[in-house]
Amino acid sequence: MSKKHPIVVVTGSSGAGTSTVKHAFEHIFIREKINPAIIEGDSFHRYDRAAMKHAMAEAEENGDKTFSHFGENANEFGKLETLFKTYAETGTGKKRLYLHSKEEAAAYPGLQPGQFTPWEDVPANTDVLFYEGLHGGVVTENVDIATHVDLLVGVVPAVNLEWIQKIHRDNAERGYSEEVIVDTILRRMNDYVRYITPQFSRTDINFQRVATVDTSNPFIARDIPTPDESFVIIRFKDPGKFDTDFPHLLTMIPHSFMSRRNSIVIPGGKMGYAMELILTPIIHNMINTSK
Repeated sequence: MSKKHPIVVVTGSSGAGTSTVKHAFEHIFIREKINPAIIEGDSFHRYDRAAMKHAMAEAEENGDKTFSHFGENANEFGKLETLFKTYAETGTGKKRLYLHSKEEAAAYPGLQPGQFTPWEDVPANTDVLFYEGLHGGVVTENVDIATHVDLLVGVVPAVNLEWIQKIHRDNAERGYSEEVIVDTILRRMNDYVRYITPQFSRTDINFQRVATVDTSNPFIARDIPTPDESFVIIRFKDPGKFDTDFPHLLTMIPHSFMSRRNSIVIPGGKMGYAMELILTPIIHNMINTSK
C-alpha cells in the first residue's frame, strides 16, 4: 500500500459486471480531474488467444479438465504483483494490452485480435493506478497481490445471476453456444473456488447484486433480471477505514436499509449512483493524501 502512489482495484469474475464499477470510477476520475493509469486484468494472462487454446487442449489430453483463465498457471500473477509493488514505490511499472477485437487491434499494425501489445512503461505522473479484472486481490503461496492495494472493491452477483449474465453476454456478444458456455463454467469452477471467491474476504467494499425474481435455473433464463428486479448489498469490511457515514447514505439513497452493522441494502437501479456517492470521497481523500 502507498500513500504517495495509491492503487485502486476492482475485482470480480467474468460476467460479474465489473464494467459497471469501472464506469463509476471513470466518472469520478473525470469529475475530480484525476489522471489514472488504467490496467486491464486480461493483459496479465499468460497466453494469447491461440496459445491458450493450445494450452487448454494439451491440459485436457493430460487429463486436466480444469485449466482456465481463472487459475494461476494461465496468468502472470508474479508480474502483476511486481507492477503493483513498483507503482506503489515509484509511480511507474510495466503494462501491456490484450487486444480483444479488430477495432482494438487496428491501432497496432502487425498485431491481430487475441494478441498482446509489447510491454511498455506506465505513463509518468499519474495520480493513481486503477486495475479492473479477475485477480486484483489474489493471494497464493507465491504472491500476495492484495497487500499492495489501497482500495479493493469486489463485484459479486449471486452466483446464479452471475451465470445468467455470462450466458447471455457470451451468446449475444461472442456467438458462443449454450453448450460451449456451460462447458466453460464447469471447467472454471475449480479455479473459481480457489482463486476468485477468496478475494471477496479481502475486499474493502463488496457490491453484490441479488435478484428478486426466480433464477433457480440460470441455464434456461430468457432474460437477465433488470436492475429494478434486484437489490444490491454493499458490505464494508471495516466501516471505520473510510469513515463511512451510513445515516447519510440512507438519507441519500431512497428505499435503502441496513441489514447488518456494516452492510447497506439498496434498490438495484441505484447501484451506479451509490457507487459514486460512496467512492468519490474515498478517492478524493486518497488523492489529497498522496500530494
